[in-house]
Amino acid sequence: MGEVSREELPLPSLLERGRKIHQIATESGCDPDAVRKGCEVLEKCEDMVGKLGLFSSNETKDDISNANLKYILVPYFLGELIEKIAQDDRLQILKASQAKLKEFISFCEIMELVPEEELEAVVQAKPTAFADQRARKIARFKRQRAAESKLQEIKERKERRGRSTRAAAPSAPVEAGEEDVLDDDGEEEREAWLTTISLAVCKALDLLEMLKKEEDMLSAVKERQLKGGEEEFSEVVLDERSKKAESWHRDAAIRAQYAKPAQPITCATFAQDVLEGRAKVSQAHEHKHQPMIFGPASLVGGGLTSERERMAVQVFQPMHRLPTMSIEEAGLKEMEMMNKWQERNVKLMEEANSAWYKDNRKLGTSENDDEDDDDDTVQKARAFDDWKDDNPRGAGNKKLTPCG
Repeated sequence: MGEVSREELPLPSLLERGRKIHQIATESGCDPDAVRKGCEVLEKCEDMVGKLGLFSSNETKDDISNANLKYILVPYFLGELIEKIAQDDRLQILKASQAKLKEFISFCEIMELVPEEELEAVVQAKPTAFADQRARKIARFKRQRAAESKLQEIKERKERRGRSTRAAAPSAPVEAGEEDVLDDDGEEEREAWLTTISLAVCKALDLLEMLKKEEDMLSAVKERQLKGGEEEFSEVVLDERSKKAESWHRDAAIRAQYAKPAQPITCATFAQDVLEGRAKVSQAHEHKHQPMIFGPASLVGGGLTSERERMAVQVFQPMHRLPTMSIEEAGLKEMEMMNKWQERNVKLMEEANSAWYKDNRKLGTSENDDEDDDDDTVQKARAFDDWKDDNPRGAGNKKLTPCG
């Protein structure tokens, strides 16, 4: 019977075939045709993983089933096989291999499978001191040795269990303790795949550093060669620029899958200015209030350290314009305005009732009415004097006195 074509193979068979080719090429080496065939198999496997949607950027390693953990390694296998392809343009091979390895490390970062010290080195993106590089490489080597020892231990444990199972009689009854052993197979398989992924992360980081150095050396050699040839300069430079632009767009498309989204505009005034053309989105804006953040209560108040936590906080964000203050803040603001208004009214009333204000008003009116009021005042005063003469003080209380 003829060999089954790649299109007819299921996903597990594709991964197993690509993994075997990768293992042979890594340990003993193989011919270029086998390497290209392995790349085609792994590319087909990667395409099927994407179409089936086995992974999501909202998940972590705890959310992935045991059967799907092994498919995380597809970009790593593909990146290492691409690096072994024999081709005249070595720079293109290096860039393609680095793109796949970076994709693998980015996805492992989302899955929280990359150590914190490695993440800090990637975020800095600056040449660190030799002492820091040496310490990081030593720590990486120790993690690699620990992962290899753990995988060897798991392998020996499975072999011992298999020998004991074959030695046991087929018709022997299954005891209570043996059921727990059978249930532990799933946990052991999960532990083995997670350890394999951790080992692959260490190797991918080492390979990335090596490929980057090789790319820098080849670029320097190529630049030196270009300086000697004036005639082919323009054509080669244009080709190099076009390849660099294609590589940049490809890397940007890969990074966009796991990149942090832009911060939303949470200030209503600034949003209105942007819509009416008075401001641009790229301009810096200091918010006078804290933006409302929806998400798990355990993440909103704490520090957001990983990309998953930042994305979890932004789940179920509202699509409408957010208020600039709460109802309580609006009530306090209105109460403050009312208190100021009442204080101002009290101050005005005090000024209106003050003697200075009354005297000023009297001075303003007496100058015009002095001549008219003089006669009336004199008449009233005379009449009051006549009444006091006719009614002396105490004249009406004679009946209340004991001797009256």
